Amino acid sequence: MTTPWGLADFDAHEEIHFIDNENCGLKAIIAVHSTHLGPAGGGARFWHYAEDQAALVDALRLSRGMSYKNAMAGLPLGGGKAVILADSERKKTPDQLHAFGKAVEHLCGRYVTAEDVGMSVADMIEVARSTKFVAGLPNSAGDVGGDPGPHTSLGVFLGIKAAVKRALGKENLEGLHIAMQGAGSVATGVALHACAEGARLSIADVDQAKAKKLADAVNGTVVSTDDILALEADVVSPNALGAVLTADSIAALRAPIVAGGANNQLATPEDGERLHQRGILYAPDYVINAGGIINVCTEYLGDGDASLVRERIQGIPLRLEQIWAESAESGRNPAAVADAMAQRLIGRA
Repeated sequence: MTTPWGLADFDAHEEIHFIDNENCGLKAIIAVHSTHLGPAGGGARFWHYAEDQAALVDALRLSRGMSYKNAMAGLPLGGGKAVILADSERKKTPDQLHAFGKAVEHLCGRYVTAEDVGMSVADMIEVARSTKFVAGLPNSAGDVGGDPGPHTSLGVFLGIKAAVKRALGKENLEGLHIAMQGAGSVATGVALHACAEGARLSIADVDQAKAKKLADAVNGTVVSTDDILALEADVVSPNALGAVLTADSIAALRAPIVAGGANNQLATPEDGERLHQRGILYAPDYVINAGGIINVCTEYLGDGDASLVRERIQGIPLRLEQIWAESAESGRNPAAVADAMAQRLIGRA
């Protein structure tokens, strides 16, 4: 595996830990990007990578994104992320989850974990048997905690509405066409919110059964993953994995807005400028998708209830408006504006 220092996505990360437990078969990476604002908060992703270096790159990109996300959401958290390397069968065991929890505990609170792709509330219960530095645990009615996905979905939905208002001058999504990439938990929540407001949805996912299930639930249409980003639509909403906005895919876009919940949507920083040059309004991903970490932070710190979580999530459109307003005034693209704001907040201007 290439050393982190030789990778373009290494960004003065404070700590990178490689866990290789032969007894239970756990292989994982924990990347701590910044603790400037507090402990590094960010979920654990369980994913099968074609090669180990891809897992490292993912950890580096995701942890930096969490630093920016938490700072822009006004949370007293730094940024970190864990990736647990799944085998080709994508099976995880309680022993592996316990071992991962011990690795988190060993960091003495510098990193706080929670759910991400491939991890569930049940998995967090197992992790919590070995560490207290974990959130996303089961909640009771009215309390914070549990699956952060619905909170992420709400924030993305509100962010899409803000983008539609700015770019199209419409107060709601009625009659608008949304091209939804992904049919996981976050995409499902966004689609249900959008459908309830009268939007028309086209949905693509690598898992055809999941795409069909969601399409049936929202009276939508299933399209191929090859076609979804190039559909003629009012909004393209990436809600799967990252690096989907490239020079080629941006050139093929036929929508005035890109707004979705996926992390690290831009393949390179230059892709933010490509969107801007095409006149496509972009909602920086780590701003629009902050709802989940807002819930996680409120649970972990115990500083509020479900109503406070919702109030904090309702601040997402306001932050997007600030970014878009500065972009319009300065001529810089929204992604670059957001990055500069976040870097100032974490002391890396």
